[in-house]
Amino acid sequence: MHTFHIPVLGLGFSIDTPLKVARYGISSVVSIVDDELTERMREYHSIQNSLPYTPIVKNTPDHRARRITAYLNLLNKLVQQQFNELKRQPFREGKDIDKYFELLPETSPLKQYYLKMLEMSEPQRKALMQDKLRNSMQPGSIDVNIMSKVDKVNYDKHGHSLGDIYTDALASLRGFALSDVKGALTLSAGMNPKLYSYLENFDCFFPDANGVIPKKVILKVSDFRSALIQAKFLAKKGIWVHEFRIESGLNCGGHAFATDGLLLGPILEEFKLRREEMKNELQDIYFPALAAKGYKYVTIPTQRVSVQGGIGTAKEHEFLRYNYQLDATGWGSPFLLVPEATNVDNDTLQNLAIAGKDDFYVSAASPLGILFNNFRKSTAEQLRVQRIEKGRPGSPCTKKFLITNTEFTEQPICTASRQYQHLKIEQLQNAGLEPVELQRQVDAVTEKICLCEGLCTSAYIKNDMLHRRDSKAVAICPGPNIAYFSGIYSLREMVNHIYGKLNLLTNVSRPNVFINELNLYIDHLKKDMAAHANTIDLKKKNYLLKFKTQLTAGINYYKELIPTLTNQTIEYLDEMKHHLLACEMRLNALHI
Repeated sequence: MHTFHIPVLGLGFSIDTPLKVARYGISSVVSIVDDELTERMREYHSIQNSLPYTPIVKNTPDHRARRITAYLNLLNKLVQQQFNELKRQPFREGKDIDKYFELLPETSPLKQYYLKMLEMSEPQRKALMQDKLRNSMQPGSIDVNIMSKVDKVNYDKHGHSLGDIYTDALASLRGFALSDVKGALTLSAGMNPKLYSYLENFDCFFPDANGVIPKKVILKVSDFRSALIQAKFLAKKGIWVHEFRIESGLNCGGHAFATDGLLLGPILEEFKLRREEMKNELQDIYFPALAAKGYKYVTIPTQRVSVQGGIGTAKEHEFLRYNYQLDATGWGSPFLLVPEATNVDNDTLQNLAIAGKDDFYVSAASPLGILFNNFRKSTAEQLRVQRIEKGRPGSPCTKKFLITNTEFTEQPICTASRQYQHLKIEQLQNAGLEPVELQRQVDAVTEKICLCEGLCTSAYIKNDMLHRRDSKAVAICPGPNIAYFSGIYSLREMVNHIYGKLNLLTNVSRPNVFINELNLYIDHLKKDMAAHANTIDLKKKNYLLKFKTQLTAGINYYKELIPTLTNQTIEYLDEMKHHLLACEMRLNALHI
């Protein structure tokens, strides 16, 4: 129905987005990392809709998977109710059924048919057209996201491992697989062979008697090579990748997975040139694997490609789709400014709406040791500083989803926890370091923040769900592109902006999406060089040289691309050339 989707946004920000947008045909992605969050949201929405609610407590066998299944079933039930009620509405200005069609892009055949219906004067013919429109409607997909490598081992009360199938990622997958939802599973943050192999255990990822795959698989990828490796691994097990969701390494929200200097434009070009080749190669692996498992296929499955990260205008949306033959684009961070679509508490929302570019930065705040997009004005960041000033850095660790460190303990603990930071700072203080170096290393330790709590808090505050012991500190992780949006918008305004019916960035000076990403990569290289200025070895030097070489290749690609952008104004192209030249000068000034 639409040519964009709303990607996963933190933990709580898009946890119930399907309830807000799916009835209008808009697809969105729900995080299923936190089963405590899904359980509390199930209770909330059950009460809001006068439905019975029976808790699934933590000592219940397989409680994590069961909680996720129960929540997704509730989402599916409520979305279907909303959608069916919408379809029954009479066509009339101001009705949601009219809003459904009004939000569609002008290029949609369904939108064109709707406009013809409005012009029809003959009552009987008009009624027939309305029936046809109703029969053509589809709700947006309820998709889910699992960070593949966030896969904590869980233990019983005696300290014994519960086994592989009860690790966090596998239990989340089972929760989705056993649910009524017919959406897609988005796998992100790299390859987890154990998790990928576990997909084989569920019939819903294989074709049914009609050749339909009930639950599809989406891979969030950063480049063509990694996409092909992961897809081949799955194809050998009879699992088809329905969509490759290409994400900018640095110009995105949440965790940032920087490539080795490979830029978005060249990545998309490679996908375009090799897309059919990859599909054929995967089919040659997939069909024999299906046959070996006793499954039959009726039709060749489709394979979509989309892109997300830093897209900000309708022209960019249109250019990316048509130039690189993409099926859709993803718009994440701008929807944090749309209260109808996401869960952002009012204080955070107001701060986001007036924030400038310097308020958003790539940090080392994540306990996972992965770059993380942070917001300086978040209350989680303020609380982190207050705790340091009081001499008690670190956070209480209650959920333990991101426990990875065994430096001081037999079982992993979280590097954002008070326990770890106390032990690490004590070790550093006894290491005989010079004061300046000691402070630098202590600052690196205390930069970590609790994401398990902080990325849920906004949803609890907005829906008046905070418990007495809950932290009120909100962590939020918008991509840097949100800095160009200054306001709070309705769903209609944001969708109209995406499709070019409205411009929310009038009089805003904003470089092209490719230029923005290029600058982020040059900043990243410069910072990496500075961090290793006094300790660089041959391996690191070669890495930095490769990084710079790939950035140079990207700049040369964009130089060749600019003359082909015939749908842009001369002023826009001249500005892009100017920005590209400035980037090239910045890059050439970096001497490795």
